[in-house]
Amino acid sequence: MAIRRRIDPDQGRSALEMWAAQSKLDAGPADRSTVATAVRFTLEELAARAEGNSVEVRVPPFGVTQCIAGPRHTRGTPPNVVETSAEVWLGLVTGSTDFATALEAGSIEASGTRADLSEHLPLFSPAESEERR
Repeated sequence: MAIRRRIDPDQGRSALEMWAAQSKLDAGPADRSTVATAVRFTLEELAARAEGNSVEVRVPPFGVTQCIAGPRHTRGTPPNVVETSAEVWLGLVTGSTDFATALEAGSIEASGTRADLSEHLPLFSPAESEERR
């Protein structure tokens, strides 16, 4: 079943590119609206590429999604949870950091046997952003 997108893909990619450019220049953090759009877009993209309900990915305060095929949870805290900040999440989806490194550094909280997102990340490579320009 296809996910229902709330963020227009073109606006989402644009926000992600703006965040990446800002991050690359060390010009300080991108504005909150740009970060929020980029996070929500990439969470939707993860859910579309790794459909399922066995892992909950949380990026407070901007969004949450369920992904990866497997047993579905219906009530309470799910058994497989990944939670991180917006900056770390966007670094993961763009490939500027990898899941194992961020987990080892304590930048990600992950619980459950299915909570390793390594095979699903990055969602976008820096080359993709360059090709769009």
